[in-house]
Amino acid sequence: MRELLLVGASGLAREALAVVRRLDRHDEVSVLDDDPRTWGRRVCAGDDAVVAGGIDEVVDRPDADLVICIGSGAGRHRVADRLAALGVADHRYATIVHPSADVPPGCTVGPGSILLAQVVLTANVLVRRHAVLMPHVTLTHDDQVGDHATLCAGVALGGSVVVGDGAYLGMRAAVRERVSIGAGATVGMGAVVLGDVPSGEVWAGVPARRLAVPTLTGAHR
Repeated sequence: MRELLLVGASGLAREALAVVRRLDRHDEVSVLDDDPRTWGRRVCAGDDAVVAGGIDEVVDRPDADLVICIGSGAGRHRVADRLAALGVADHRYATIVHPSADVPPGCTVGPGSILLAQVVLTANVLVRRHAVLMPHVTLTHDDQVGDHATLCAGVALGGSVVVGDGAYLGMRAAVRERVSIGAGATVGMGAVVLGDVPSGEVWAGVPARRLAVPTLTGAHR
């Protein structure tokens, strides 16, 4: 049994903690967050896990496993880069997979990724590093999910879909087979994606189309 550090005192940390308690693989669980106002506080009612200090304390606990529980993919990416610069290697990252998730042989879940209740991977699915799959996500054959991507509750991907690094798919979005979602792209809630979404763009609707997102400049940036 080992210690587990959840990095980020967030709603995702509370969800991850609930799964960790079901798995019962760590004899001690703590949370790290840079906000000193959270230090010493419990992160979830009915659980004794507390915020034990700032994120850099990861290096003071070299034998602990860790999972980054920042809600946004960009936030997880920043923290992962920060910890890598401090010498934290990939082998320290645990995966959190809810007992009800279906991950058959031939599917791969990368270090630091979180799969919540009723996630289904069918065949030859690859989920890379620090990805988050919320409840009832379905990934069918040959799908690939990039580093730091976030798939919200009820997202469904057809076969051979590629989701780029840091992409965000809103609740109940559906993606047609053999479609690519570019790195850093955002797909809105309930969208039906029938064609490739370029990197960094925002798409929504049925069928999904590109949205023009205002750019803030000057004093408003």
